Amino acid sequence: MPCGDLQEPGPLQGRTEVTVCARAGVMLKTMTLQGFTGQQPAPGALDLPRSPQKLPFTSEAESEASMSEASSEDLVPPLEADEAPDRDEGEAAKKKKKSKGLANMFSVFTKGRKKKSQPSSAETEGDSESQSGPAGRLPTVEELKADLEHGRLEAAGPLLALERELQAAMAAGGMSEEELLRRQSKVEALYVLLRDQVLGLLRRPLEAAPERLRQALAVLAEQEREDRAAAAAGPGPSALAATRPRRWLQLWRRGVAQAAEERLGQRPAAAAEGRTEAERAFLHMGRTMKEDLEAVVERLKPLFPAEFAVVAAYAESYHEHFAAQLADLAQFELSERDTYVLLVWVQNLYPNDVINSPKLAGELQGVGLGSLLSPKQIRLLEATFLSNQVASVKELTARALELESQRWTQDVAPQRLDGRCHSELAIDIIQIISQGQAKAESITLDLGAQMKHLLLVELAVFLNSYQRAFDEFLERSKQLRNYRANVIANINNCLSFRMFVDQKWQTPQDIPSHLLSPLDELKSHGVDTLLQSLFGALKPLFKRFTQTRWAVPAQTLEEIISVVGERLPEFSELQDCFREELMEVVHLHLVKEYIVRLSKRRLVLKTAEQQQQLAGHILANAELIQRFCTQNGSPATWLHRALPMLAEIIRLQDPSAIKIEVATCAAWYPDFSKGHLSAILAIKGNLTNSESRGIRSILDIHTGAREPSKSLFSLVKVG
Repeated sequence: MPCGDLQEPGPLQGRTEVTVCARAGVMLKTMTLQGFTGQQPAPGALDLPRSPQKLPFTSEAESEASMSEASSEDLVPPLEADEAPDRDEGEAAKKKKKSKGLANMFSVFTKGRKKKSQPSSAETEGDSESQSGPAGRLPTVEELKADLEHGRLEAAGPLLALERELQAAMAAGGMSEEELLRRQSKVEALYVLLRDQVLGLLRRPLEAAPERLRQALAVLAEQEREDRAAAAAGPGPSALAATRPRRWLQLWRRGVAQAAEERLGQRPAAAAEGRTEAERAFLHMGRTMKEDLEAVVERLKPLFPAEFAVVAAYAESYHEHFAAQLADLAQFELSERDTYVLLVWVQNLYPNDVINSPKLAGELQGVGLGSLLSPKQIRLLEATFLSNQVASVKELTARALELESQRWTQDVAPQRLDGRCHSELAIDIIQIISQGQAKAESITLDLGAQMKHLLLVELAVFLNSYQRAFDEFLERSKQLRNYRANVIANINNCLSFRMFVDQKWQTPQDIPSHLLSPLDELKSHGVDTLLQSLFGALKPLFKRFTQTRWAVPAQTLEEIISVVGERLPEFSELQDCFREELMEVVHLHLVKEYIVRLSKRRLVLKTAEQQQQLAGHILANAELIQRFCTQNGSPATWLHRALPMLAEIIRLQDPSAIKIEVATCAAWYPDFSKGHLSAILAIKGNLTNSESRGIRSILDIHTGAREPSKSLFSLVKVG
């Protein structure tokens, strides 16, 4: 019948049984506390005490107590006298009585030797820590038991020697198989005590004295060497049960995993205000893992043998539990906030602030912990996050526009900031967009890039909605007292939006043309509305040019300029850039209306002197318009040549020279058409029809525009 393996107990189990194999019909025997002493284990002796509030390793005293409980069924009852020295003497006497029978049983190994009385606890603790007996002999089982019960790990050496002595006795023969197995069972019971003492210290090593920890590690290393030696030798014929490999190192690692589960599974001490339960759990697990691993690196790594890879053992255990918790959470439908927090921890905080923190980066570089979630789970969460963010941005921007529109229609005056009309709408929208972008980038830069394109689309949608709402306000609310102030405030908003877009999407190719067109339309409609009353006031003044047949053009234009100058303060609450753009519109209007009056065909001058005189008036008026508009901020230098060129066409008498000037004018203003030229040539009453046709034909030749053209002559309607 093949020999059965010794059944190793699980890590830190309270009940231990040693099963040995019998040969040639010898029955398997189970040596328990009841078999040795006739006593049942104390109630609760199988449950190890846990203290979730401690660091992940029990104190030395707690470890010793736990080991006593764990091995009580093999050897003795729990060492209650050590844990509670103030108990009455009656209980102590009872405990002494229980131990008496066990001492008789252990005397198997002392046959033929001079008996020695059992030392008291005080005497045992006062003996040498290396041996219980005199030099030259191995200590008895009873002595080793007493040493181990008092946590003397020096007993590991004699115990190993006792194990080897038993193997030598088996090899020498002369001892019955039953006797060998009986002795082996007692050695194994001592090993259970030793194992529980060693693993008890290693369960909470940060609370053990460094020297005690070194002893425990030395014992564990020695047992690993014995396991390897036994594995190398291979199984052979033996009357003894196979007890190796004992795999204490695996049990230690299993204890590390249990400690990680305990530490990370604790509930956070206090609920932080404003945080969800998931956030508190992530923060607790991340902070606990980081602090515990830093303690392992600083305090345990110098003591542990390198082959134990203590940092990797703890890191892998903590990582596996952390990952399991997150994987379970990811199976459920998460709130928008919890989805974001989960991604932040998985993609950013955990790899950067925990694994690659300054104290851990070098230690964990070769461990290869990987991600807390699988790539598939991360992709699903990221897609959910992006969808949530887009929906949130859409909702928040729509609500902000609705509130702003209500202020317009309720005639609420805009704020004034640095002498400018100010609206909070642009700030609100920019914050909403920026926060959405920042949240994505706080997870990964790649996710931030994906979010950037989605937010660009949402911004374009919002700006179109904004333009439509503003146009509706322009049309329906003209009678309101704060109408013009709110128009100015919304024009000023365009600057904030444009600056935001330029900063966020810095290269021109990143900015779709459709994105800014609603802003241009909004600004243009707003400026036209502001200037509507001014241009209405100028219309009858421009009519005087034709009504007086250009008799007093200088006086008429001065009156026009005076009216414009008086109205300019109305636009002072515009941002500087928009006031300049408004002045460009005014400049364009003055030049355009002047050309309209010249093109009415109501003035015909038949002599060169009359034409030269009119040309002089036009040049003077052109100079006045240019000077006034430039001084008030108009950047429209492109308008400066228009009136002087028309004056030159009127002044010149040679058809060839006129053709050259017409070609120059067409080059500067591509929208200068034959109709416009015919209206100007109609002033020159001394040109023949043939000469007029020849001059107009020059426009059939493509001269090419000198710069990107803006509309001027196309705004002038000619019959």
